[in-house]
Amino acid sequence: MASHQFHPDLLRRQVRVAVIGAGGTGSQLMNNLARLHLALLALGHPGGLHVTLWDDDVVSAANVGRQSFYPVDIGAAKASTIVNRLNLGFQLNWSSRVRRIDAGSDLDRADIIIGCVDNRKARLAILKAADRNRVLYWLDCGNRLGDGQVVLGEVCPLRAKQRKELRLPHAADLYPELIDPSLDAEDDVPSCSLADALEKQALFINTLVAMFACNVLTELFRHGQITYHGVFVNLKSGRTSPLQVSEDVWKRFGYAVPAAKKRAPRAKKKPQGQPAEA
Repeated sequence: MASHQFHPDLLRRQVRVAVIGAGGTGSQLMNNLARLHLALLALGHPGGLHVTLWDDDVVSAANVGRQSFYPVDIGAAKASTIVNRLNLGFQLNWSSRVRRIDAGSDLDRADIIIGCVDNRKARLAILKAADRNRVLYWLDCGNRLGDGQVVLGEVCPLRAKQRKELRLPHAADLYPELIDPSLDAEDDVPSCSLADALEKQALFINTLVAMFACNVLTELFRHGQITYHGVFVNLKSGRTSPLQVSEDVWKRFGYAVPAAKKRAPRAKKKPQGQPAEA
C-alpha cells in the first residue's frame, strides 16, 4: 500500500500552524489541536505546535450551542476569545488574528494551514496565501448539512521534488470547483438563531470533521507517514471512507498525476549496413 512520508524537519522542531476560520469546525478544531500539542510534548516532540487562529467575525447568539462558545462570549471576537481561553487553560502562547485572510497575507512562517471556511472565495485566498508563504501542507475541512470531508495536501511542489516524491494533491487538485468563487451562493445569509443554523448543518457534523482532521495530523506525527490523506464522513448513513494515498484513486477524481521525468536511454549504434529499427 502506498504511503506519504511526513516532512522530517517537522518532527525535529516546533511546528507552526495557521487555522483559518473560527466557526463550527474551526472552533472545535482548536480544542483538538491543544490536545494534540500536549500529546506531542508528552511523547517527546521537541516543540509541539504553535497555532495562529484567523477570523474577523464576532460571536452571535446563533453560534452558542453549535460552536465552541458560551453565552458570555456573545459580541466578542471569535479568534481572540478561543485563543485567550486556550492560552489561559493550557499555559500556551498561541496567537490570534482578528481579520480575514487574503492572497497577500503574511502567515508568519506557517508550516501547515488548516482551512475551516464555508465558501470558495475564502478557499482560493487560503491557497494563494499558502503558495505565497511556501506553506508545506494545506488541510481543508468542509461540510454540508450532514456530510463532510477533510483533505490534506502539499502546496509547494519544490519540496516534494527535493524529496523525490510525488506531491500529495490538495483539495483544489481533486475538487477544482472548491476554489471557483463564481459558484458561491449569493443568498448565503447568516443564521439568526441556533434552530435556523441547524437547518443548514447537523449539530455534530463540525465536531466530526474537526476530529478526523486532527486525526490525520496525529497519524503523521506519531508514525511519520500516512496511507490515507483524507476522510469522507456522512452522519445520515453513519459511513466514513478514507481517501487513500494512491495514484489510481487520484486519477478517478480527474487529477492528472505528473509523470516522472526519466532520462531517455541512448540509442545503440548499429553496424554499418544494418537498417535502423522502425
